[in-house]
Amino acid sequence: MSERLLAYTDKLSVKPGDLVQVKVSSPQAGKYRARLVRVICGDDSAEGPGFKAEPVNGVAESEHPARFQPVPLGSYAAIKDRKGFALASFSLSAFIWPTWTDKGEPQCILGNWDAASATGYALYLDEQGRLALRVGDSAPVTLATAPLPRHWHRVAASYDAKTGRVTLAAHRHLPYSGHPQRHAVKGKAKASAAANRFLIAAWNDGARAMAHFNGKIDSPAVYAKAHPVEALLTPPGSRGALAPRQAVAAWDFSRDIPGTSVVDRGPKRRHGQTVNLPTRAMTGWNWNGTEMNWVHKPEHYGAIHFHDDDLYDCGWETDFALRLPKTLKSGIYCLHLTQGGFEEFAPLFVTPPKGKPGAKLAFLVPTASYLAYANHQMSTSWHFDELSSSKFTTLSPADQFMEECGSLGLSTYDIHNDGSGVCHSSYLRPILNMRLKTDLWQFNADTHIIDWLEAKKIPYDVITDEELERDGVAALKPYACVITGTHPEYYSERMLDGVQDYTNQGGRLMYLGANGFYWRIAWHPKLPGVIEHRRSEDGMRAWWTETGESYMEFTGEYSGLWRRNGRPPNMLVGTGFTAQGFDYSGWYDRNPDSRDPRAAFIFKGVGEHEKIGDFGSIGGGAAGWELDRADASLGTPPHALILATASDFPASYHWVKEEFNHSHSAVNGDTCPMVKADLVFFETPKGGAVFSVSSISWAGSLAHNRYDNNVSRITENVVRRFLDAKPL
Repeated sequence: MSERLLAYTDKLSVKPGDLVQVKVSSPQAGKYRARLVRVICGDDSAEGPGFKAEPVNGVAESEHPARFQPVPLGSYAAIKDRKGFALASFSLSAFIWPTWTDKGEPQCILGNWDAASATGYALYLDEQGRLALRVGDSAPVTLATAPLPRHWHRVAASYDAKTGRVTLAAHRHLPYSGHPQRHAVKGKAKASAAANRFLIAAWNDGARAMAHFNGKIDSPAVYAKAHPVEALLTPPGSRGALAPRQAVAAWDFSRDIPGTSVVDRGPKRRHGQTVNLPTRAMTGWNWNGTEMNWVHKPEHYGAIHFHDDDLYDCGWETDFALRLPKTLKSGIYCLHLTQGGFEEFAPLFVTPPKGKPGAKLAFLVPTASYLAYANHQMSTSWHFDELSSSKFTTLSPADQFMEECGSLGLSTYDIHNDGSGVCHSSYLRPILNMRLKTDLWQFNADTHIIDWLEAKKIPYDVITDEELERDGVAALKPYACVITGTHPEYYSERMLDGVQDYTNQGGRLMYLGANGFYWRIAWHPKLPGVIEHRRSEDGMRAWWTETGESYMEFTGEYSGLWRRNGRPPNMLVGTGFTAQGFDYSGWYDRNPDSRDPRAAFIFKGVGEHEKIGDFGSIGGGAAGWELDRADASLGTPPHALILATASDFPASYHWVKEEFNHSHSAVNGDTCPMVKADLVFFETPKGGAVFSVSSISWAGSLAHNRYDNNVSRITENVVRRFLDAKPL
């Protein structure tokens, strides 16, 4: 079985002088060593420029005792008050939309039952997915049939402590011929009043939560007497329904949808908090399609979707804290941990002190995109992965670890255990693919750019998406030129506005990647380090939102493609996502626009008929993996120069699906003219400019022939000209 040393920090973006809390888990006893290293290149492959990291002067290596820390998967809601639920007689009710009835394990809907002491009570689905009520150590009372998956049911239970009588019932929202709509059963149990922690979507096992529910829960309520089942099954607001004032607690999940509180409408105000960010702004039992945006009709979005594999914060204890030197240079760093044969790299992005840039050039680290892909399990969970990539799946050590040892939290490319899409991703956990010496995708691929800047002795600062989200254009204004990563795919509105304002106000942008500015996300307004994304309507996607659930809970904004939100990437950087393939990278041929005098500086030292980038460590060329193209109909400026184009791609490259407007077969690299990458340059107002390479693999060609090649030369020509204040 795979074993790993794992670590994460309390923040990703830091400044000199900051205190960093480091959380570590090891499968072995003993001690591990820790040191801070400055990252130059994380690529340790035979084809790349080589792994390069150097210790930081003035930060001593340290040693710490190793310990194992578990990962607390699963979302639920916990109610602060305990005594109020220590009931002798009681009734429970809720609407449920179960998604995994054949899990083979109990899934609690609500209650205060504690498995460790066998005290309290719980309404739950049993191992066969049947509705059941457990009271203390009595045998559970169970319905004979399981609720239908992905259907709304009103469920209820009552217990009379004087008689020991239990009544349990479920009513399906939709009637079907030949299938009874209502099921009920009666039984007996012994009283077990206990002041255990009250949970929704889980039950207690001592101090931890377990038996997590998979599916939606809406309008759960608790009453301090054994009410008739008919009253409990009557929907809220209907004639004969129990009122919130009669309840011990009656929670309304349509309140505080962007937050983490669960609000009790009852007189005792027994509010609670969600744990591990279950998905909110979900269509409830009464949603009827009259409103698609929860902001306009929150009462139709009173459901929370809980999952047994949700994870926001591992909550590990701090193993040690590191005070960064006040003189630390801006750049990419890692905490390098070693224990025997184990090795771990936890990244830190050191930004300059506010208002004190250390260079005229900034590398904008696409941390939002890193989070979107964090711990993705595409190679093991996507049934279409080999078809998509046109190659056999090869498991990395990280893939193998997550497959064998369980989840460290999912990416927005994954689906939950119950088949629903993952909307949230955070950095408060170990992220195995945001590491050095890993696949050349996202973080590790971006170190090719850092390595090249170091080789060319071009001073730079690093800033991250977090600063861009917080400060907008002010985060970029100190810099004459800003360089993106290889794949800045995920952008919030504030981030996109910041970059657009930067170029409109005279900033110069180098887009050194592809498939950028593609998906719309939101950052949580209060919780640190977490993004939300919903795959609505269209795009190259692994899953899609349920009908009516395309508006993000954090902000109420419509998610999905920026193109579907009226802002195609072409409007910002001249090109937009057009195709992908992962087995081959090609080269660019120069176009007549490359001879325009405006572009003379770009091709200085490059031959008229040279193939640009017919080499590289990612697919063998500079044009590959994912590609962008210019398109005036999507917003490419009319004065943009299409300097060069890569168009020789095999059938393994696929045209993006959002552009299919009728059924045809010309969708691959060998038949579709849209499968190409365009090298584009254009000027922006007030002396600004944009240069776009339109390929993820471009940066993998920079180091070829010891950095002496036409990809490196073009990139250097543009950087140095963009740093020159002389008007373009």
